[in-house]
Amino acid sequence: MESGKKCLIIANKTCITYKEVFPFIIQGKIWSGRTGWSGGMWFETKNPDDVDRVIDGMNMKNVASVWLTNMDHGRRHEPLRLMSEKDNLRYNRHKSIREFGYRHYVNYDAIEVPYTDAIPSDYPGIMGVPLSFLEKHNPEQFEIVGMCENENLYGLRTRKFTTAECKAAYLAKFGKPGTYDLNASGVIEVDGLLEKVFQRILIRKR
Repeated sequence: MESGKKCLIIANKTCITYKEVFPFIIQGKIWSGRTGWSGGMWFETKNPDDVDRVIDGMNMKNVASVWLTNMDHGRRHEPLRLMSEKDNLRYNRHKSIREFGYRHYVNYDAIEVPYTDAIPSDYPGIMGVPLSFLEKHNPEQFEIVGMCENENLYGLRTRKFTTAECKAAYLAKFGKPGTYDLNASGVIEVDGLLEKVFQRILIRKR
């Protein structure tokens, strides 16, 4: 990044959440390559005890890796089809959204969108979407504003849970003593219980 060189990087999917990497994604200095994120990537492995598949006589291992780059490509500018209210009611295959709508986070002023193909077309506010959204991110269509994470690096968290609240949430959910790190992600309320969601990127329509 400092040298301004063009790059094409193979990286683990979760690296995009690193605080050293994600700011480059927000700033539009690095983005997903053309290859889709589903299915991971295949590598030859020299460890005979850790083989997922034999392909053309080679021991292969599947790794949750993706391409990251700062070289532009056409897929990056393809608009993502969004879900209208009519689509949500008639065609949405995601039962929880169809029945309960989009839940609002308890600790962020944003709604939870658990699937990229369920992003609503008519919501003007901030939305939490899966990491895999980045493979379809069109910078002309969406702005990336931050991420749900523990340190509140982007100043978007609206509530910080106390240790007592984390312990009470764990006891209520699992029926035994423990602690539930509610500050590490977005939190929604389901049937009166506080539920952590998976790592989410926070976006807004342009």
